[in-house]
Amino acid sequence: MARHTTSRVLGTAAIAASTALLATGCGSGFDDGGGGGGTGGADPSPTGELTLLIGSSGDAETQAVQDAVAAWSEESGVAANVQVANDLPQQLSQGFAAGSPPDLFYLSTDALAGYAANGSLAPYGDQLQNKDDFYPSLVENFTYEGEFYCAPKDFSTLALVINRAAWEEAGLAEDDVPATWDELADVAQQLTTGDRVGLAFGAEYQRVGVFMAQAGGGLIEDGAAIADSDANVEALQYVKDHLSDGSFAYATDIGAGWGGEAFGTGAAAMVIEGNWITGAMTNDYPDVDYMVAPLPAGPAGEGTLQFTNCWGMAADSPNQEAALELVEHLTSTDQQLAFSEAFGPMPSIQSAAADWQEANPELAPFLDGAESAQFPPNIEGAADIITDFNAQLEGLREGDPAAILESVQGNLEAALG
Repeated sequence: MARHTTSRVLGTAAIAASTALLATGCGSGFDDGGGGGGTGGADPSPTGELTLLIGSSGDAETQAVQDAVAAWSEESGVAANVQVANDLPQQLSQGFAAGSPPDLFYLSTDALAGYAANGSLAPYGDQLQNKDDFYPSLVENFTYEGEFYCAPKDFSTLALVINRAAWEEAGLAEDDVPATWDELADVAQQLTTGDRVGLAFGAEYQRVGVFMAQAGGGLIEDGAAIADSDANVEALQYVKDHLSDGSFAYATDIGAGWGGEAFGTGAAAMVIEGNWITGAMTNDYPDVDYMVAPLPAGPAGEGTLQFTNCWGMAADSPNQEAALELVEHLTSTDQQLAFSEAFGPMPSIQSAAADWQEANPELAPFLDGAESAQFPPNIEGAADIITDFNAQLEGLREGDPAAILESVQGNLEAALG
């Protein structure tokens, strides 16, 4: 994640996960991670094995990454071990605090500044042979104090995912796909039954934030905090109203860990999710027929959120040369297209765009959404601020939108100094 809320994607595209893995934190132990600024740290001698720590959206992503790394290992002769984190922010922070971070790891944009500022990361971006192929806005996401730190591994946007069977059962037709907030509320009510909610999404800014964007709000604009804007209050009030009437629900409130599970099990007829949901549906819920539509426009027009992670590299890694070669393999055109087929993300490199569009015409709303996408902020401390915001959003149904946003505003102003 990353950006000031006025940024827009250039060209046809700009990337989490999850998704929870996108809210990488900077909690206990964060400031203890040391590093040599990318020069190699505690042990300059290669260990002979690369370690990778990932946060996965599901079995499809896990298997795809493991297969890609195994194929590279077989060809290169360098052993590599992929570890799947249960709590990526915590485990990454603990690894740095203990002086034994993984060589490579998923790193979200909201965590970049903190780890870069304390010297934990190797700024290897300019060493990549394919550095000029990444979308410029994604490079910007992972640039700190003028240095391009790490390769964006892919990117994703959020769209509206609709269960076709539930849609038809409610007597809705193709031209009933909602284009406005009022229409979304109307069809969500029609789709709500005793054992199914009309629309579900995660109890987090990384989902609810789409309504803020559609209302004309966001978190930061032109370097200033705008969390307590009237637009954001209007957005959260809209969500609160429909959480209260039962036509909207948080995924956790209907027994699901995330929107994809709520959708796949039939607990929700529609969800707001990213294109990573395609891998989960193929792998876990292959019998569910669905369609993807653009998110409805709000008072200010269209809006969504865009996410990306990079392959972070530890400054103290003794295996940086091999790690760089592996990153170039994992972000190559062929490999990114294979990842897209396996679990749904859009490639972070421009050379893969045409092939992706041809292979995924039914997923066009995800790519089209990049034109109106906001990036969550990438300022130092953003991860903690968003974590706190998410905790408050969990109580939105009974809470005060203005009070919640005033709290976020204060945190952002403090972080911006």
